[in-house]
Amino acid sequence: MREWDHGRRFDWDVPEVDRYRVATLLLAAVAALVAVLVATRVFPHHSINHDEGVYLQQAQMLLAGELFLRPPVEDAFRPWFFVEDGDRLYPKYSPVPAAVFALGKLLGGFTVALAGVAAAVVGLTAALGRELFDGRTGLLAGGLVLASPLFLVQSGVYLPYALTTALNLAFALAYLRAERRGSLRAAVVAGAAVALAFFARPYTAVLFAAPFVAHACWTLVRSGAWRTAFGADGDGNRALLERRVVTASLGTAGVLVALGYNWVVTGDPLVFPYQAFAPHDGVGFGHREILGHEADYDLELATRSNGLVLRRLFTDWVVAGPLGTVLAAAGVAVALAKRGSPSATQRALLAGLFLSIPLGNLAFWGNFNVLGDLSVQRDGLIHFLGPYYHFDLVVPTAIFAAYAGVFGADRLRTALEGRLSAAGARRVAAAAVLVSATAFGAVAVDTADGPLERNYDAGQELEAAYEPFDDGAPGNAVVFLPEPYGPWLNHPIQGLRNDPSFDGATVYALDGDELPVAAAYPDRELYRYVYAGSWSPTDGQRVDAGLQPVDRVAGETVQVDATTTLPAGADGVTLRLSTDTGSTYVVANGTEETLDLTVTVDGDRATLSGPSVPSTANATAAVERRDEVTLEVFVATGGASGFTYRIEFPIAADDGQIRALSPTSERCQVPTRCTPVGVDGVAAESIETTVRAGSN
Repeated sequence: MREWDHGRRFDWDVPEVDRYRVATLLLAAVAALVAVLVATRVFPHHSINHDEGVYLQQAQMLLAGELFLRPPVEDAFRPWFFVEDGDRLYPKYSPVPAAVFALGKLLGGFTVALAGVAAAVVGLTAALGRELFDGRTGLLAGGLVLASPLFLVQSGVYLPYALTTALNLAFALAYLRAERRGSLRAAVVAGAAVALAFFARPYTAVLFAAPFVAHACWTLVRSGAWRTAFGADGDGNRALLERRVVTASLGTAGVLVALGYNWVVTGDPLVFPYQAFAPHDGVGFGHREILGHEADYDLELATRSNGLVLRRLFTDWVVAGPLGTVLAAAGVAVALAKRGSPSATQRALLAGLFLSIPLGNLAFWGNFNVLGDLSVQRDGLIHFLGPYYHFDLVVPTAIFAAYAGVFGADRLRTALEGRLSAAGARRVAAAAVLVSATAFGAVAVDTADGPLERNYDAGQELEAAYEPFDDGAPGNAVVFLPEPYGPWLNHPIQGLRNDPSFDGATVYALDGDELPVAAAYPDRELYRYVYAGSWSPTDGQRVDAGLQPVDRVAGETVQVDATTTLPAGADGVTLRLSTDTGSTYVVANGTEETLDLTVTVDGDRATLSGPSVPSTANATAAVERRDEVTLEVFVATGGASGFTYRIEFPIAADDGQIRALSPTSERCQVPTRCTPVGVDGVAAESIETTVRAGSN
């Protein structure tokens, strides 16, 4: 309100600034910046968890208004973790995380979503700490979450765990405020938040909400408020009943929406997409299986694996590791000892997460899978990305650790005030807190450094793999991608994704169906992405990659001419021409410096010819209408040693014409370790090939 006096001066009545709220907003802004830095510096090509590509592909689908992909060629465009349903594909995950990432894209980029989620987790942690304790505890708790290795790593990846925690925190904060204030509006927020959390990750939401649901039911019964629903007399509290009904109704709506989504995509409201993808993957004990990986998941294995996960969580992934864990345990003990406090019950609900989440996760075999080999300390996704199924526990750990720190500082100051002057007590207490905070911070930094460094190193290995695309992907092109982990797109090459309509500037297809894809895109340039080395970004070995142009030809016959360079002192050369139907072997005449060969596909046969092919040799192999023709040149270099040049190309015969693509050429030291020509030191001149069409 502005007041005007006769001297034409005016004053503003400025409301008192809530310094804790301002500090919380600043802390949330720092968290947002950290998330962007982690995403762009540590994970420039995403993490080793290829689920990121699933969520981003799903986000692109939602932006295009699509729930399904309909690829133009069957089996050539199936992304990782997508369910095949006739001529359409859909992801195995809920659309809620993808919708948040899509919103970030609309606001400026996918990283905007990561920034928003990180800010929400830290800001809501601070608010929850303030709700249960005080402003100092809340701010410190937000800072401790920000310094937690699990938060730092997960804040920079496109996975659902941080987002679900943000929704769970919104639910908890709104529920507790509704209880303290008697606020129906806060109860509405709580219901909406838990509904979204359930839709995002149902089991995670249930485990988090369990203590609060138990409290809601207990207070409803204890107060007698439930009787008012039946018009009965009693000491029931109608306002309490209204809050419970609103929260439960909205939560139930979230369940119904999730079941409705199931109905749309899987055809059965009780079958979640992840169950359609792998029916034996999910919560429970017994036989568990996904994509050939299986286990008999019994209580013994569950206890062992979850024990290892919890040990890793509290020693490596919460703030300051064991030191933060001890501080949090002290905070829980002190908080629960204060039974007379008005917030004692609410604090117990937060502490209850230390029971509901670990106990509930016993029934989820994902905690076994995240460990990899249980006997190897540094194996599995947990070594790089942490125990992310327990991400929610980072928050109560931080809040109770913050409470213990504030409580200890207050007790120290109180003790000193009895022996020193007030000013002296404050100075000594401040010095002690500063020293303690410095030591704690040093441990926290050291704890967080390891996971970030490991993931940074993995990102540097991926940098080499994506080097052919440093200047952007080729336009108006189709790029055929290899299948190091099986017939999936975005597994492992997450950064190369298709538009949902499959008509973007660059289209990516699996290299197992090249001719059908080439026919579906007759006006585009064709390329093959090839690489040498171990793809795994965690083994310390970088790959050497390249993009190779691919030519297409069609005619009554197709000829592939190849010139291979032989090393000096070669003992002999054996030629093998093979197709999907059969093969033939030929011993070459002599070992000249170069070997000129021609493979001719004519009708239903492939014939090998050239100066070094004996005229009496049977150099013909039958071909099918759809086939893969392979020429292998084994060069013996003495004793049992040698190497092989391998030349491979697809053919298809239709209506008297044969279609083919230029071949892939490799040098194989052993049959299972081949290096494409032109990368990793294999000179392009070692194998030169051309493809041409001819007529009979």
